[in-house]
Amino acid sequence: MSIFGKIKEKAFNEFIDIIEWLDDTQDTIAWRFPRYQNEIKNGAQLTVRETQVAVLVDEGKFADVYQPGRHELTTANMPILTTIRGWKYGFNSPFKVEVYFVNTKQFLNLKWGTKNPIMLRDPEFGPIRMRAFGTYCFKVSNDPREFLKQVVGTDGNFTTEGIQEQLRNFILTKFTDHLAEARIPALDIASNLVEFSAALQETLKVDFEGLGVELTKFLLENVSLPEEVEKALDRRTSMGILQNMTQYTQFQFAEALKAGAENPAGGGSPAGDAMGMGMGFAMAGQMAQQMMNQPSAQAATPPPIPQAKTYFVAVNGQQTGPFGLQQLQLMATQGQLTPQSLVWTQGMAAWTSASDIAELGNVFSTVPPPVPSAAP
Repeated sequence: MSIFGKIKEKAFNEFIDIIEWLDDTQDTIAWRFPRYQNEIKNGAQLTVRETQVAVLVDEGKFADVYQPGRHELTTANMPILTTIRGWKYGFNSPFKVEVYFVNTKQFLNLKWGTKNPIMLRDPEFGPIRMRAFGTYCFKVSNDPREFLKQVVGTDGNFTTEGIQEQLRNFILTKFTDHLAEARIPALDIASNLVEFSAALQETLKVDFEGLGVELTKFLLENVSLPEEVEKALDRRTSMGILQNMTQYTQFQFAEALKAGAENPAGGGSPAGDAMGMGMGFAMAGQMAQQMMNQPSAQAATPPPIPQAKTYFVAVNGQQTGPFGLQQLQLMATQGQLTPQSLVWTQGMAAWTSASDIAELGNVFSTVPPPVPSAAP
């Protein structure tokens, strides 16, 4: 390049007369206007758009701040810079200054979440581990100089990535503390999300303001429990729907017998497993009933109610049971127990047809007779 070309390039770089920022990103918070040796022409036009603020920095010190609009950089509208420089009679030569544009829009849908489970003492479950996730929004405070001083420093292109980690640390610390102090049962958090989020947003404002930013929205979206606790809750919910343990046991027995009839092989099959599970439920119910009927040493209680007689039933050559009269009646209704079925109970010498047991007469009394075939 010729000497004339170098002089022309230097002059073009030094004497700029238009300063503006067109942001085509979604995450840039602060951006420094690039200038050759930071020299700006006297009378240059500064254009600040909505959701922007421009800050002039002279030798590391904040000078003038410009709100949205068009500004001509002269001694008339640069009072702080003019005072710092001591230009009493105006100036015609270029002046050196850094121009920072600060994005004042809201930065939306920023994620936060617990890296590790939080250990808490729940009023209902006792010590448990919980995880939480949500979103938040923020924007730079009305005075951008605090944000530039506390966070940006001399970074010429500062994005949300540079501050998100610190903001998440604020959130997690206050969230853990607030959740522990609130003592809200884990099962009731879902009904308090709005109130909990609003209270935590108010608590976090001070921490955010210390960095020159404003927390505009904070949302707690989900609180999850460990997988094993969630499975236990699912089982508890299933039992709550059925409400009656006896009814559930009868249902399990009926399903097991139906599956056993469809699969005579029995052992090791899903039907056999289901039957075993039903028997386990029956035994558990009987044990629970016995524990409830045990006399108390501290208060007089009536003697235990005599247990109803139970019978074993032969199904496909296999012993099943024992079943109470209600269960046998249900089996008879479903066709799984007939008068010819072999039954046995304690005190009997051998297996006997159900029709020969007087006590079982009422079991078949409610079973409708076979539907007669249509006449030819």
